[in-house]
Amino acid sequence: MSDFDAIDSLLDAVGPQAQLPPCQVRRELRERARLSKAQVARALGVSPSTLSGWESGRDPAGEARAKYAYLLEGLTSKLATEIATETENTAELAEEQPMESGAAAAAVTSTSSPEVGQDEDEVELLAVSEPCVLCGRPAEQRVAGFAQHLDPSDCQAAPAETPKLPPIAPSAQAQEPRTARPPRPAGLKGAAPRGRAFQEPSGPADLIHEAVHAALAEHQGDVEAASAALLKRAIPDAMRLLDETRKGARYAVIAHPWIPDILKKPTSKGADQIWEARPKWTRPELPPGKHDVTALDINGAYLSALKTHLPLGQLEHSTGFAHDRRRAGVHLITPPAWEHDAILPNPIGQRDEPGPLWVTEPTLRLLLRLSGPKHGLCEPPEIHESYTSGATENLLEKFRIALKDARDTAIADGDELTLEYVKAMYSKFVSTMGESNYNRELYRPDWMHIIRSQAFANLWMKALKAHDGGLAVVRAMGTDELHVIGDWRRVFPEGRSVTEVKVKDTYTARTGTDAGTGQEQ
Repeated sequence: MSDFDAIDSLLDAVGPQAQLPPCQVRRELRERARLSKAQVARALGVSPSTLSGWESGRDPAGEARAKYAYLLEGLTSKLATEIATETENTAELAEEQPMESGAAAAAVTSTSSPEVGQDEDEVELLAVSEPCVLCGRPAEQRVAGFAQHLDPSDCQAAPAETPKLPPIAPSAQAQEPRTARPPRPAGLKGAAPRGRAFQEPSGPADLIHEAVHAALAEHQGDVEAASAALLKRAIPDAMRLLDETRKGARYAVIAHPWIPDILKKPTSKGADQIWEARPKWTRPELPPGKHDVTALDINGAYLSALKTHLPLGQLEHSTGFAHDRRRAGVHLITPPAWEHDAILPNPIGQRDEPGPLWVTEPTLRLLLRLSGPKHGLCEPPEIHESYTSGATENLLEKFRIALKDARDTAIADGDELTLEYVKAMYSKFVSTMGESNYNRELYRPDWMHIIRSQAFANLWMKALKAHDGGLAVVRAMGTDELHVIGDWRRVFPEGRSVTEVKVKDTYTARTGTDAGTGQEQ
């Protein structure tokens, strides 16, 4: 094939993109059809957060765009009669009986679709009650696209009653015209949208168990093959679980915000400017004598770190020394001097270059905590500038609890397949938030750095707890490794839970040799 033939072939493959209606029309069509975001997203093979982006300004591309256009065209066709009838009735009412009170105007407003850019977690009053997403009973409010009760006392855990529709008269059936379905776009004939692992679950915990059972069934009980399949789809499954646990959330999250240059990699293999304060510390000198050292393994370090202050929206720049605890992000600071390196690691990790550096919210909060009256271990850091947004510590809490419960159950049942699957879900979820080709649904490098730093800060606090409990801290490494001398069971509970630790290794260290090399296994 000549160069021109290759170019002609490439040009032939490029066709016009499917046309999409304005974003406000997309949302109105879905709501008129009484379809939830979860239902539409599942049919299109994307997450509800991705669909939210398409309904608020972003456009899909490629095959996803063709599927979305096909769906919207079908909804437009099916709802055409309803919209036309509603328009005629509204016009007649406007001529015969004009609005006489503010209450009537409010009723019309409550049934219209929200404006573009409106916060999806704002409360929307429903003109007609819909089943609550939590209990199934009629609710008159919608939050984040889901009908639900705002008062917990009104939300009772009872099965939803299926409404009985009145029978349609035969004559009406015969007279009602059937709406023709639009033709499928080229390339999609006979192909069902690719689905996710989770199909109409009854709760977040069931999503994980159903995925495992489905993988085992698909591979005829072959655990190794099922494990490979589950690990391969851990990222999209984690995103589906996140969407499920975000139902009814009070916080609107921007999944693809503008990111400052300090959070961008200058090259594909380079690093951005954020310092995560990863500990890599060895005690320079041990107490006199021969010592039995225990290397402790901190369970579920990244899972526990999901409970951290995360910025919700786009990061905003500010300058000055004040720290607002209601916000979170990254900060340019001059760290304080650390004078306890002989017994405890530096909270900002081992850094060779002096001067200001960009740190995350957990690192800053750790330094502020250690500089307070309770500990008094250092001076407060000097804050020069920040990129922050309104934040909450509970953004991923339901997601974390669902993973933790599944992990605990798997350990209790000796279910290593589910355990490895859950580990892959939360570890890959954290590692692919940045510039990753494996997770296009969430681009939050600020979250990735913050969660990692929270894991490091958690390990540092365990080192402080060991020191305060009379143990000699010998090493602190990464997110989950702490070496101590002494009766550590007085300080830490032993086990496999995320609140417990387990023994990773034991060795003997002698005085007069470097703690990193003078070991006897």
